[in-house]
Amino acid sequence: MKDEPVVHLRKLAEFLGCPFSSEEEKDEVLEGIVELCSFDNLSNLKVNKVGKLPSGEDYSVFFRKGEVGDWKNHLTTEMVERLDRICKEKFEGSGLRF
Repeated sequence: MKDEPVVHLRKLAEFLGCPFSSEEEKDEVLEGIVELCSFDNLSNLKVNKVGKLPSGEDYSVFFRKGEVGDWKNHLTTEMVERLDRICKEKFEGSGLRF
């Protein structure tokens, strides 16, 4: 996903039943969406630099390095197992495999 975000955005839109039109592709709408949703763009928004959660924490707590596999530095084995169970349960019958 990280290497080819436009390809995966297109697949996601098709999966959701909302494919992009050839005109949208020609107008580089997908590239614009990828840029707007990029880690660099989102982490640099003013609200994410100065905003606070109701608990008082900075919004920056939602942003990490954005590197593949970095979750291993933040989640315990128990957390990973619980997340795996939840994903399997929620996506049961969807055709997605984990």
